[in-house]
Amino acid sequence: MSAIDFAAVRRHFGRAAITYEAAAVLQRKVEQRLLESLDIARREPAVVLDLGAGTGRASAALKKRWPKAQVIALDAALPMLVAARRNQAWLRRFQRVAGDARALPLREASVDLLFSNLCLQWCPDLPPVLDEFRRILRPGALLLFSTFGPDTLRELRACFASVDASPHVARFADLPVIGDALLAAGFRDPVVDIDTITTTYDDARQLMRELKALGATNAEHGRAPGLGGRGRMDAACAAYEAMRINGRLPATWEIITAMAFAPEPGQPRRERGGAQIASFDVERLRGSRVQREP
Repeated sequence: MSAIDFAAVRRHFGRAAITYEAAAVLQRKVEQRLLESLDIARREPAVVLDLGAGTGRASAALKKRWPKAQVIALDAALPMLVAARRNQAWLRRFQRVAGDARALPLREASVDLLFSNLCLQWCPDLPPVLDEFRRILRPGALLLFSTFGPDTLRELRACFASVDASPHVARFADLPVIGDALLAAGFRDPVVDIDTITTTYDDARQLMRELKALGATNAEHGRAPGLGGRGRMDAACAAYEAMRINGRLPATWEIITAMAFAPEPGQPRRERGGAQIASFDVERLRGSRVQREP
């Protein structure tokens, strides 16, 4: 995955809290598809975590679906959670918690459903995040998430690559990497799917204004400040013009969707070198005979 600067991600989304909802048309479309996939849930959850909740639209939908459940909207950007108050219903309130996906402020085996829409692409390293998911999920709990794939914004990436060598568009993990990471973390019955959505724009600057309004601006380590100067920006926009189709500029969004079930405590997880590590709940070992050295 990209060398993501997570502190920059948090700042960018914090600044975009006011403008996010108006710009998040594609995000809502993917969110709706993900919500429709919840029919796979094998049981009614008591605790639901919406990771990367942003302004809380999905959290509100999850609370409406399961009004008796405790729904937790967790986001790294505190201003997003402040904005999420607008999506609270008086009788269907969800909790708002600021936190990091790499160190979730939740107890072990305390969550029945982990839902995350277009958040994980901003995590610098996927395996530790999946380890955290496994830690907080109860055995058999459902993990359901979407993330951007490496083909996302390929047109914009190519245009800037023709101008300079600095990273301007983040590079995201592909489907095999995500599937392998789920298996390595010990998740059961993983299903990973991929889809492509194309949006169109009047010009390249309209797309970049949308990305800024979403908070989805460049957060890679080694990024150049700003967009590299007006000359480079003009050159990148000129390169984009060659891609115009039917009077509009296309932007590709590769959407990877994954679902899996949390394993039993003793289910082994695979290290990167291929070895397996098994973890056991102490309570499950009670009553077993332990042989001690005399």
